[in-house]
Formats: sequence, C-alpha cells, structure tokens
Amino acid sequence: MMGTRIDSTTPIGRREFIKSVWAGAIGVVLGLVPLIAGVIVFLDPLRRRAGSTGLVKVTTLEALPDDGVPRKFPVLATRVDAWNKFTQTPIGAVYLRRNGSQVQALNVVCPHAGCFVDFLAERQMYLCPCHNSTFTLAGKIGDRSSPAARGLDALEVELHGSEVWVKFQNFEAGHAEKIPVA
Repeated sequence: MMGTRIDSTTPIGRREFIKSVWAGAIGVVLGLVPLIAGVIVFLDPLRRRAGSTGLVKVTTLEALPDDGVPRKFPVLATRVDAWNKFTQTPIGAVYLRRNGSQVQALNVVCPHAGCFVDFLAERQMYLCPCHNSTFTLAGKIGDRSSPAARGLDALEVELHGSEVWVKFQNFEAGHAEKIPVA
C-alpha cells in the first residue's frame, strides 16, 4: 500500500500556515521571557550604586588620649561593588585629635598632590613628604609658600557613646575647594 507523500512542492493550506506562524511566535515569546529575566537579574547589580561609606566606626574614646596630640587610625569599612562585598577593607586613614569632649578628624591625604602626610610630634605639625608643605595642628596651611591650595581636609565626627565615628571621604587633590571623589 502506498501512502501519500508530501514533499516541499506540495502547497500547505491556509490553516496549516497560520498554525505554524502562531506556534513559532509562541515559541519565540516563551523563549524570550526567561532570557530577558536572566539578563535583568544578571545586570541588576550594575543598576545599584556602590553606596557612599557614610559614617564609619574608627575607634573608641579610650584609645584616643585627651592630650591634644593627633593619632593616626586606619579607616576600615565594608565595600560593595557591582557583584562583590568586601568586609572590613582599608579605605583610608585619619588623624584624630581629642581635646576634652571634642574630637577632630583630618584626612591623612595632602590636598596638593595626594601624598600621605606625617605628624611630627617634636614640631607639633603635619608634614607632606612630597613637597615639604607643613600644616598646623588644626590642619591649616603652616607655610605661606606651600603649593597646597587648601589645608588638610577636616571630616565630620560623631560620638556614639564611647565610640568615635567619622564620615570618611576623599577629596580631589590640587583644588582650592573640597571636591568629593565619587
């Protein structure tokens, strides 16, 4: 018994054509939905900002003597980028100086060229080793011939009980005004 053979030259009916088109369209839609959802989930971290550091606990008042002499402390914070989370990562350093109940925080980065300044206890001043500029205990420019356009960058300090929290931020070097680094 011979069956009917359909080859590519046999025209298909209108109903068969419409069924094929609808089946193809539904297949494409059903395939695109999970693909688009996957791309959105994969790229979601890029939509979220890495968030500013805000206030960071630096030390306690007990670790900061009431003698007015600055002490250098590392600033550790949890950093989050697009896909990674790093806990207690060094993000910078500050000089903290306590005078009674007042605590002053200065960023250790020189505003001239971005070098780390040193505190010279015997001279009671900060010194930038890159260009020999000096800064007073309050962070102001100590020498008028200094190439630094501004004094050391003061940072906001909050006391929470006996804990010292600093709003750590870096600023662009070489400018007279404090321009936050994004």
